[in-house]
Amino acid sequence: MALVTPASPVHADDLAAGADELRRLGFEPVWDDRALARHGYVAGPPAVRVAQLVDAWRDPSIRGIVAGRGGYGSQQLLPALDPRWIAADPKVFVGYSDLTALLAWYVGHGSVAFHGPMAEGRLARGPSAYDRMSLLAALTQPEAMGRLAPAGLDVFREGEAHGVLMGGTVTQLASLLGTPYAAIPREPTILFLEDVGERPYRLDRLMTQLHQAGMFRAVTGLVFGAFPRCDELSGGPTARAVLRDLFAGFPGPVIFGFPSGHTEDATWTLPFGVSARLSAVPGDASLSIEEAAVW
Repeated sequence: MALVTPASPVHADDLAAGADELRRLGFEPVWDDRALARHGYVAGPPAVRVAQLVDAWRDPSIRGIVAGRGGYGSQQLLPALDPRWIAADPKVFVGYSDLTALLAWYVGHGSVAFHGPMAEGRLARGPSAYDRMSLLAALTQPEAMGRLAPAGLDVFREGEAHGVLMGGTVTQLASLLGTPYAAIPREPTILFLEDVGERPYRLDRLMTQLHQAGMFRAVTGLVFGAFPRCDELSGGPTARAVLRDLFAGFPGPVIFGFPSGHTEDATWTLPFGVSARLSAVPGDASLSIEEAAVW
């Protein structure tokens, strides 16, 4: 399992702690000094970050790639990526937050990507910061993960929907609009959306932008994350209330509070690019992964 830093710099101690956790899970983590590069707010110049990905993709001994952290910088790498690397040797790729740009690129070229824990902030803190069951089920079991029903899911709109699961952090998906890398669904899709630290009016603006760009035209069901630190400090409006209002007329099921990506609790791993079913039943909501993510 290669540890790479396509976005912001990672602290050496956190990278090492994340690697230790991967070993406890049965993986063999590898990285080199480039993973600790720093260039202002990014982990080295784009050429250095691209080279990490290229070398990991082309190394037949490496079966998976885990990001060191998010932050900013992944989108800078997109023009230098070649989808032939995926076709030649598909590998597990894990990350979230700013890594949404790379997850979307990966899925857009016909592969599966994993919205899951990175080294810093999650793996480095151990099982209290990430859901071990969903990570191992997604990455190591050649069968569908099945029903995922974390506690606390709030049903905004009832119903059931099927589609390909994709999505990520709202800010990154919005930043891809208007570029050749825009991740607008073209087939029936269960769309997962999450973010952190975006005040309610900014969430409204981002969702309006996505809507006007056609992001939701093929979406059959919506799964919102926990949106931590997105409420107004005064107590209202809350992110939950704003999203409920914005999607009150959505024609399919909508749930809120799925703990993947940014969440105050342990983050769950979701495979993007596989078939899924959303069941939005009050008191019994779930997201079911109906297709194996690895083979």
